[in-house]
Amino acid sequence: MSDSEPANEEFDRVRERAAEEITERDIRSMYVGLIDAAGENEFYFANADDADLQGLAVTQLGMMTRVLADQSNLSAEEVAELATQRAEEMDLRR
Repeated sequence: MSDSEPANEEFDRVRERAAEEITERDIRSMYVGLIDAAGENEFYFANADDADLQGLAVTQLGMMTRVLADQSNLSAEEVAELATQRAEEMDLRR
């Protein structure tokens, strides 16, 4: 996010760009995690094929960990530790 762009404008810009990329690019793997205003969460994760399911999932996790660490005051290791704790607490359904 740029220093001059308010968070809600950045959010709208990223949401629009992601929607475009999902529909217009030839993608092999995708993850979309949604948290609504009430704090409920939902996720969508799919791979075009199962040939490298573990590798693609690890890449998805790595990308998210790096982005979150870069945008916070935490290290990648701290983000991963917090994510592990939260994952153990969550009741996720597809």
